[in-house]
Amino acid sequence: MSDELLERASVTFAHTPVLPQAVIEGLAIKMGGTYLDATLGGGGHSRLILEAADDVRLVGIDQDEMALTAAQQNLREFGDRTSFWHGNFSDYNPGETRFDGILADLGVSSAQFDIPERGFSFRHEAPLDMRMNPQQDITAADLINTWDEAELAHIFYTYGEERLSRKLARRIVEQRPLHTTTELAETIFHSVPPAYRYGRIHPATRVFQALRIAVNRELEVLEQFLTKAPTWLKPRGRIAVISFHSLEDRLVKHALKENPDLRVLTKKPIVATAEEIRQNPRARSAKLRVAEKQETPNHSRQ
Repeated sequence: MSDELLERASVTFAHTPVLPQAVIEGLAIKMGGTYLDATLGGGGHSRLILEAADDVRLVGIDQDEMALTAAQQNLREFGDRTSFWHGNFSDYNPGETRFDGILADLGVSSAQFDIPERGFSFRHEAPLDMRMNPQQDITAADLINTWDEAELAHIFYTYGEERLSRKLARRIVEQRPLHTTTELAETIFHSVPPAYRYGRIHPATRVFQALRIAVNRELEVLEQFLTKAPTWLKPRGRIAVISFHSLEDRLVKHALKENPDLRVLTKKPIVATAEEIRQNPRARSAKLRVAEKQETPNHSRQ
């Protein structure tokens, strides 16, 4: 990675973490504790954790090499209190280490949308990429140009909750190959009824969400992570998960509730205050759920 790109990454990934006070309170950060930030990003939440108590140690995970590099730069003042791992959080193996707290902020980093060549956004012309880990093989262009109409309609409906999924899939198959974000967005725009074109969100928004989820296997790896992560906690250790859409939140809610070793601490998800949303619009759809590992495993729960 060039020096110019490293500098750009450090600046771009430095964003305001959502629900900062709720995260720190939810994790109950303690002096000398060991914590895992499973979705490191630029290190915003990690900094809060490291500053919340003395001698806190932290492991940070990210599958995006640019984010990992940015976080290493942004957290370098903490020295050997931090360590980093490049990869998907569902593949992580902590060995013998057990954590006092684990955080996962499932939102796509705003930085990934702000770097046009990553292909997450239709605001700029760019290759249809959408890979959170650029080292993986499958891109959004591969899905759009090789999956059949039924497969595309299925992911648009299931992952994007797009009610025009079949119509859009049919038109995309007719118009392909499509190689750029703007080509796909324009195809969708001209495929929907006029009244649908100028709604609250751009008509391509749900399709782009669905493609991103499919490319990165987001729900599949989230399920795997939610199964493994509680086993990485110390007794009375806490797991805090921030989700940004209903598909994620539903998975998180049920995984925490149904795990016999966890006690859910948030009957309803914690959401941002009006003041936080005013200062950080990204927090508008954030939902935080927290659970604590029981000291004695409870295997009587179904």
